[in-house]
Amino acid sequence: MSTPDPRLSINQATIKRADLATALRVTAEAGVPSIGLWREPVNEVGLDTAARMLADSGLRFSSHCRGGFFTLPEGPDRSAALDDNRRAIEETAALAAAGAPGSAAVLVLVVGGLPEGSRDLVGARERVRDALGALADDAKAAGVTLALEPLHPMYASDRAVVSTLGQALDIASDFDASVVGAAVDTFHIWWDPQVLEQIARAGSEGRIATYQVCDWKTPLPADVLLSRHYPGEGVIDFAALTRAVMATGYDRDIEVELFNADIWADAPASVVARTIESFADAVAPHLP
Repeated sequence: MSTPDPRLSINQATIKRADLATALRVTAEAGVPSIGLWREPVNEVGLDTAARMLADSGLRFSSHCRGGFFTLPEGPDRSAALDDNRRAIEETAALAAAGAPGSAAVLVLVVGGLPEGSRDLVGARERVRDALGALADDAKAAGVTLALEPLHPMYASDRAVVSTLGQALDIASDFDASVVGAAVDTFHIWWDPQVLEQIARAGSEGRIATYQVCDWKTPLPADVLLSRHYPGEGVIDFAALTRAVMATGYDRDIEVELFNADIWADAPASVVARTIESFADAVAPHLP
């Protein structure tokens, strides 16, 4: 097995069936230096316990997934969603403090799709901006960067009305770059004809909060959420995208985030080993 790249991070979604203890153990035992966590397994054990487990693992913390889902109109459900995001901000700050040196206090936001019965895409995007305005002071006080993640347009109706990096940056521009940035995920933005220009823009604005990699391959499964592949198995040009991100001066960890039923069915340690190899082959050659 290749020696893990010093910037590789295993996003916990890649080994989704593993509980937090297992995820931390197999990542650390493989020599991977960093992990991105998800809220559900953290909350299963409780934040204080999760923070101690992370500290004991010796791993860096690269991001927390996820906040968002705040495109709802005004009312109790929207208020509850904003309160949940405030809790996610608190979790992110605590975990970043517990992680090894170099940990990042980054909360990834999947903003949400169209509210039930709505066709108002423009209005939903404006509510994203409003939600960030409601959360910005909390994030700033906690030292957390909110990372808007544009998702591929096939998810616009149900998961994210923000579909391009340019849209994410337009919304983020209302806020300080230390408070609102963007998640650059190859799976979601590889197709965009303006992607290289928008990556450069994101870099010049200091808004690349995290870089996430996985591959795109067709045909897509019936559940398109589970259509991510190991880097190098599909059609994404990791050379161009990775070089563009690195040219901005991005110096944080690079997460591999995979949603794939076959990968999830594999043993977590085997998945981590294969992730190390695929990263070494497809992504690492394009790093400084």
